[in-house]
Amino acid sequence: MTLQTRREFVEAALLAGTAATLLPATLTAAPLPIKKGLVFNMLPETLSYAERFKLARETGFEVVQALTEPDQHKAEEIKKAAESAGIRIDSVMNMDHWKYPLSSSDAAVVDNSLAGMRTSLHNAKLWGADAVLLVPAVLDPKTSYRDAWSRSQNEIRKLLPLAEELKVVIAIEEVWNRFLLSPLEMATYIDEFKSPWIKAWFDVGNVVLYGYPQDWIRTLGSRIAKIHLKDFTLDRPNGRFTWKNIGEGDIDWPEVRRALTQIGYAGYVTTEVAGGDAAYLKDLAGRVDRFLAGEKPVV
Repeated sequence: MTLQTRREFVEAALLAGTAATLLPATLTAAPLPIKKGLVFNMLPETLSYAERFKLARETGFEVVQALTEPDQHKAEEIKKAAESAGIRIDSVMNMDHWKYPLSSSDAAVVDNSLAGMRTSLHNAKLWGADAVLLVPAVLDPKTSYRDAWSRSQNEIRKLLPLAEELKVVIAIEEVWNRFLLSPLEMATYIDEFKSPWIKAWFDVGNVVLYGYPQDWIRTLGSRIAKIHLKDFTLDRPNGRFTWKNIGEGDIDWPEVRRALTQIGYAGYVTTEVAGGDAAYLKDLAGRVDRFLAGEKPVV
């Protein structure tokens, strides 16, 4: 390349870069290849299973996160209802990990927790879901951080053969359980399993109290299997906080979107906020669409 052509090349590149920075984000950012969902209990309980799944689809959602269902007959009903509505159950929220934490020193408590997770994994297989959300441990005055780490890992390893057999990921969630309080810890905790069947379920709102979701996303990277969306406002001077609808809190949504783009995330984002009627759910779906398109969630 001659000096002249090199100079022309550099000038053209600089002009292109300048032009890109001057364009609105909505023109430079293509929508992320991500599907949006909601948690099943956000849908009106007065409706039948079939009506709830139909409402989710008609208001713009593509997948639903269902809750653990130990009753096999009801589990079959849920499967048929989702199929008839034409919407996928992509994941299961395990329901026993708070009442029966895997970090407990009580063997009976742990056995109940393992049984609940096995039910969740079988639910996932029946419904065609590929992940189960698990809160791995709960700290209390009798459970040290070190014990919570080792006990929960030991018990989760007992579930790995079943997870592999069913081809369902166990997705570890960070939540207000006084455990896995940084993205570095969570990455290490997951990596120590050395298994493709253990990944992260990242909740954007849960970390705002003690971190920044975009930092967690970039640190966890490809470990992230699924994502929960919610917003959060923290009033530090007065010691108050409030959960908010998407786009109404303190979360820097454009930066979260950039982080997702940087790690190449192309999975599912599930809204976990207050439930409501059709109009409310359509508005919520629109907020997620705008976020994924690089716009502000709230117009």
